[in-house]
Amino acid sequence: MSSNSIAAEIRTTTSERGVFSYGEDSIHYDIIRKSKPTDSELSKKRKIVIKVHPDQRVVAIAPHDASDDSIQDAMLKRARWVWQSIEEFAKQKETVLHKRYVSGETQFYLGKRYVLKVLVDSEAIPNVKLSRGKLNVTIKQELELETKERLAKIKPLLDKWYQHKAKAIFHERLSELLPKTSWVKGIPSFRIMAMKKQWGSCSAKGNLMLNPHLVKAPKECIDYVILHELCHIAEHNHSDKFWRLLTQVMPNWKEVKAKLDDMAELYLNE
Repeated sequence: MSSNSIAAEIRTTTSERGVFSYGEDSIHYDIIRKSKPTDSELSKKRKIVIKVHPDQRVVAIAPHDASDDSIQDAMLKRARWVWQSIEEFAKQKETVLHKRYVSGETQFYLGKRYVLKVLVDSEAIPNVKLSRGKLNVTIKQELELETKERLAKIKPLLDKWYQHKAKAIFHERLSELLPKTSWVKGIPSFRIMAMKKQWGSCSAKGNLMLNPHLVKAPKECIDYVILHELCHIAEHNHSDKFWRLLTQVMPNWKEVKAKLDDMAELYLNE
């Protein structure tokens, strides 16, 4: 995996980490520091927020100047809740099943959940349409619930639909974001490739590669990935300069990335 790619399994957003013990377990956590507050925000209550994400990642969201000891104290106060949350998410993960492509399953598009509905019409050309909270897939003949044929017939239709939507949405977002990236000359080319563990990457020549599954995420998450890759045109690795540049064009990128990480397992589930 290249250093300038966004990988779904890379969960930390900074190099800051901590660890504490609970019983016989050692629990590691990431530290995300909020940007320095403006004068109008100084009067607001500043606290350390502890979160446990579905991927069992533990995060402390802290003020920019919070001490390591204060973050550790906040974590220890909620140690039992953190441990229980990790255990619950671990059990849930064991029950996550691959999609069977049957009516009633959940599909995502631009951050919203849609119910998959498989329709049979022998006269129609197989197609996919979004309508009234449902993602309708029309096929020519009824398929058995548990067959490889179902996967072979329905999944390609959905994949093609997502590819088509992704190409249009990514073009739209890239055009919208380019004015923020003064270091980018011209319009970068990009291609779409389905990947199991990466949202995107940037080549040494500045060409982008984006995962069509990303179109399942909210637009702000799509913007984060595109901006991340555009920043690699200026800074080819994850140096301090890179993170400063990303913060300049997207001050809340840490929160947006956390949102994308939260849902990555569901967006990438096939």
